[in-house]
Amino acid sequence: MMATRSIAASEKLYKSACDLMPGGVNSPVRAFRAVGGTPIYFSKGKGSKLWDVDGNEYIDYVCSWGAILLGHADARVTEAVSEAASRGTSFGAPCEAEIDLAELVIDRIPSIEMVRFVNSGSEANMGAIRLARAATGRSKLIKFAGNYHGAIDSLLAKSGSGVATFGLPDSAGVPASVTRETYLVNYNDADGVERIFQAHPGGVAAMLVEPVAGNMGLVPPEPGFLEKLRKLCDDHGSLLILDEVMTGFRVGMGGASTLFGVHGDITVMGKVIGGGLPVGAYGANRKLMEMVAPVGPVYQAGTLSGNPLAMAGGFAALSALESKSYDELEKIGSLLQSGLKEVFENYYINAQVQRVGSMISVFFTSAQVLDFETAQTTDRMFFGRLFNELLSRGIYLPPSALESWFISLSHSESDIDRTVQALSDSLKALSQ
Repeated sequence: MMATRSIAASEKLYKSACDLMPGGVNSPVRAFRAVGGTPIYFSKGKGSKLWDVDGNEYIDYVCSWGAILLGHADARVTEAVSEAASRGTSFGAPCEAEIDLAELVIDRIPSIEMVRFVNSGSEANMGAIRLARAATGRSKLIKFAGNYHGAIDSLLAKSGSGVATFGLPDSAGVPASVTRETYLVNYNDADGVERIFQAHPGGVAAMLVEPVAGNMGLVPPEPGFLEKLRKLCDDHGSLLILDEVMTGFRVGMGGASTLFGVHGDITVMGKVIGGGLPVGAYGANRKLMEMVAPVGPVYQAGTLSGNPLAMAGGFAALSALESKSYDELEKIGSLLQSGLKEVFENYYINAQVQRVGSMISVFFTSAQVLDFETAQTTDRMFFGRLFNELLSRGIYLPPSALESWFISLSHSESDIDRTVQALSDSLKALSQ
């Protein structure tokens, strides 16, 4: 039996929202359609915890879908944002904080010499694709099934997470002509990539990849996979775009590129670099980035790009990170992974607990999960039941079986102990 808790206020708000917004939400997975029940409306967060409008407390493993790395309402970030807001929320003009954040990003990611700030990961990927096509004079793209690069028409093909949650291989409203020059390959299948290059010599502008897949659940790259992608792009004159919207500054100081020693020609960032505020960015060497307007012919613009609040929040968040920060995240992540595994084994549950640093997820399958096809063998119905049992016990997971969970620097060993106990209690309840 589930623990008792009231969600009357959330239910009332959701009923009102459904009359005003499609599905009552502004991003599909938030509607809880994949897990059942009513979306939770949160009123505040602090550290590793969230509180909903009914006063219930939760240990948060969504962390604003990875954006919150220091913890909710970290004083360094909130003070920086508050101070910036007191001077004005938006100018539509340059501000000094843009320079501060740009210097920090460039200093920590070796492959980036110049950066362009935008407002979301989707917008950053659009800019990166446009730049790659202009630089190569080619039009074709390669992407991986289950990798998500934003709500971009040409890339909404087997994009994982939200799209996969609803069983949609593509999105309505996207003409076939738009995706015709996008080629799909299975994640971790470097040989498949090579076949596409061979079939379209001199035609591929760029390959986009999440160096650690996070939008079909957490799927790490197999040894040698990223290295092979780098070599194939070099051999065929194509650009490698690393989508580090999730992994940038989360799995390591320089992101997944530094962690695995494979650098992109263009790197796309978001989430953590905004400290919890809306932001995205793409960066590359000086020669490539000087193709971007106003210096070069590749147009990209945005009224709120370089917004002083996001720049201040991002600078405060990244400035707080040190090498020992990632040691702590690794320690807490390892404790959670081992704790989850032990409980699943005790209850004889087929579960693959996969993790890279502070990103983790569970696939309820006996299959080895290497790509989108094997990720989809997870038992979504069981996940939905477990999600609600855990939610009733104060554990907030992403409301989809095909999403990564995230840990912040505010998560403690006590949080992990509570989570593992809640999992045990939930499985016990489900077995009765």
